Formats: sequence, structure tokens, C-alpha cells
Amino acid sequence: MREFNYSLIRDKTWDSELLGLIAAIYKEAGKQEMYLKQRPEELEKLVEIAKVQSTEASNAIEGIITTNTRIRQLVEEKTKPMNRDEQEIAGYRDVLGIIHESFDAIPITQSYILQLHKMLYSHMNNPVAGRTKTVQNYISATYPDGHTETLFIPLAPYETPDALDRLCAEYNRVIGNLELEPLIAIPVFIHDFLCIHPFNDGNGRMSRLLTTLLLYRSGFFVGKYISLEAKIAKNKDLYYDALSASQEGWHEGADDPVPFIKYLLGTILAAYRDFEDRFTLVETKRSALETVRLATQNKIGRFTKQDIRELCPSLSVSSVEGALRKLVASGELKREGKGKSTCYYRIN
Repeated sequence: MREFNYSLIRDKTWDSELLGLIAAIYKEAGKQEMYLKQRPEELEKLVEIAKVQSTEASNAIEGIITTNTRIRQLVEEKTKPMNRDEQEIAGYRDVLGIIHESFDAIPITQSYILQLHKMLYSHMNNPVAGRTKTVQNYISATYPDGHTETLFIPLAPYETPDALDRLCAEYNRVIGNLELEPLIAIPVFIHDFLCIHPFNDGNGRMSRLLTTLLLYRSGFFVGKYISLEAKIAKNKDLYYDALSASQEGWHEGADDPVPFIKYLLGTILAAYRDFEDRFTLVETKRSALETVRLATQNKIGRFTKQDIRELCPSLSVSSVEGALRKLVASGELKREGKGKSTCYYRIN
């Protein structure tokens, strides 16, 4: 049976790239704390954007989708789910909300993980919600020619409850005793969780929710303001490649978690740097035109109105639209497409 001994990880020799990622994250986390003290009210607007993006992106990775309008209405609890996909989206919203509000009161134990999983399916009738898997599952890939290949076989159902208990106990031990750097322990825990694959359904979404929970409990709050799930969705091939590279030899304890650690740390660092960019746009009073102009200068290549809205949470939709029209009229931006396909790019 697979053992979990995170003390052995502590003694590994880490390369300069991984150590550099950890140092950079701590630096950015310190800057974020300073920013939050300066302009907390404006930055609260980023929270609502991140909730929508996180709920939409994490579900979309699993093929669970609805329209942009419905996503926002569901996240803001202004409507009720109309179908199975929307029921799952509402469940994710609920779990994310409880993590935002009560992360410090959610211990990392099998019991609480099962409760979160049950909440994930609280808007639908799912008999296995809140229970570990009852049938063997597989991690597979489907290729362009249509054939499917099994990439990894997780633990068997009968092994899963005990493994999940031991995983949580080992994580809590090294974190509680300050034996292992949290930014290493967190990716290793998530990697092991995904290799156990404890549920019949919802493993990917639960892993992303647990990532946010573990980061919050260790004092890293970037996911509250910038969606980590959206960053994973944008580069999901890199996510799957890193996971696959780290899974080889896992059952025998001969796996190398470094590719997945580096991937997740790189994602966290990118989110912190996005936060700094967005803070720059709200830290001083500017006209809507100047704010949007500065936001477009931070974009490379083509971008949409929604991209700019996310960078300028203090502005209304009409203010963003008006500023974009002025920038197009002045020749600073070029507009392409119509309706939902409209995009912009800088001319110089």
C-alpha cells in the first residue's frame, strides 16, 4: 500500500528554479498584504470577479458549462439552476463560498473533505455525493483520432478511505510541526489526492477547491482576488502534462512530484503578478479613459472588452465601452469582429 512520508520530501535537494518560485511567491504575498491595507474597498470588487471566473473555469475544464449571463446570475444567487450542469455549477459556488468565508474552521480531514464533496452535489440527487468511490476509476486521455488511452490507475475503492485518512494526517503533521515548507506540502498533497482519485466524480473540481483552501490556511490569499482555476483552464494541457510526469511510479513511492510542484507554484506566482497589475489600475484616481488606456497597455496581442472589465473592476460596463470607443476613434486601438466576437489590439 502506498505510504505518505512527507518528512522524506523535506530532505530533498531542490533546484534553483523551484526555490526561486517559492521566494518570488513570498515576495508577492507580502506586497499583496500591503496593497490590501491601502485600498481594501476597491479591491473587494476583484473578489466578485474571481468568484465568477473560478466557478466558470473549474467546471468548464470538466465540460460543465452554461452561458456567461447564467454563470454570473448563478454565482450571485440571482437565479436557480435550470439543468444538471447548472446544478453542478451552483454546488461549486457554494463550496467556494464556504471556503472564502470559513477556511480557518475547515480542518483538513477526510470527514470535512467528504462534507465539501457532498455540498458540491447539494443541488442534485447524486447517491454517491459525500462518499468515496465505489468502483475503480481510471485517468485517461482521448486523442484526436478518437482512441482513448489509460494514463494512470488510481487506488482501488477498498484502499481509498484509509489512504485519504493517512494523507490528511501526514499533511497536518508536517504543517503543524513546521517540518515542510507549505508551498511544497500543498502541491504534494494535491498531487497525492489526485493519484488516490477518491471519488466516482468531482475529483478535479475538488482538487482545485482544496488547493484554494490549503493556500488560505497557510496565509496565501491570492485566489480570493485572482482566479487560480481560470489560469489552470487557460493552460490545462500544461496541467495534465505536469500531473502525468509526476504520477509515474506513484504506487511504489518512486514518483517525482517536482514537475507538478513547479507547475502549481508557477500558476500561483502568475496569479499574484496579475493581482499587482490590477492593483495598479485602482490605486490612484484616474478618469475612465486613462484607466482603460493603462489597462490596454498591459495587454499583449488581441483582447476583449471582458478582459479590460476584469482589469478595471471599479468601472461600469458603459464606462469601459465608452473608453474603448474613444481609443478606437483616436487610433490607439484597432477593433475587429462584431458582437460577441469583437476584439481589440493596440496599433503601437
